[in-house]
Amino acid sequence: MTAISTEAVKELREKSGAGVMECRNALVKAGGDMEKAQEILRQKGIEKAEKKKDRVTKEGKIEAYVHMNKIGVLLEINCETDFVARNELFGNLAKEIALQIAAQGPQYISRDRIPPDVIEKQKEVIKKVAQDEGKPANILERVVEGKLEKFFRTVCLLEQAYIRDEDRKISDLIQDVIAKLGENISVNRFVRYVLGE
Repeated sequence: MTAISTEAVKELREKSGAGVMECRNALVKAGGDMEKAQEILRQKGIEKAEKKKDRVTKEGKIEAYVHMNKIGVLLEINCETDFVARNELFGNLAKEIALQIAAQGPQYISRDRIPPDVIEKQKEVIKKVAQDEGKPANILERVVEGKLEKFFRTVCLLEQAYIRDEDRKISDLIQDVIAKLGENISVNRFVRYVLGE
């Protein structure tokens, strides 16, 4: 068995926000490899978040962000208790999401909130463009599906790549905080204002 130093546990705890025993166990399981231990904790966090996703979120906060007096965002982000709503980690998450909205301009929270007629219209546009480009009929459906996925990653907040780390989605950020705080967290609504629009 690999000997795990107190310093390694402390380092992992600072990076992940997980408890001391969780960090020690992850390091043991990873044979002392810090990156593997972080991945183990992340997977555990995803499992925890999945179990909490149906819990009611009635508390939370309204986050406001204004960028250079030209773009403004109001975001309602919810959690289960007022205790978590006042937590610094939750507040930081709200700030990061508001910044994401200002920078990337999503139109919807998630794909299930997009009106069906908008999705149908998008499919028609993609199909027409593909036909005009001379794509063979036998691959049209796959082309439409692929481009529709790209559309979702552009217009849906939860599916967008995080502006500070392109390898992670906004939904990943939320899941990480759910895992650390032990409560369900959801984005309820947002509005983005652009000066002159």
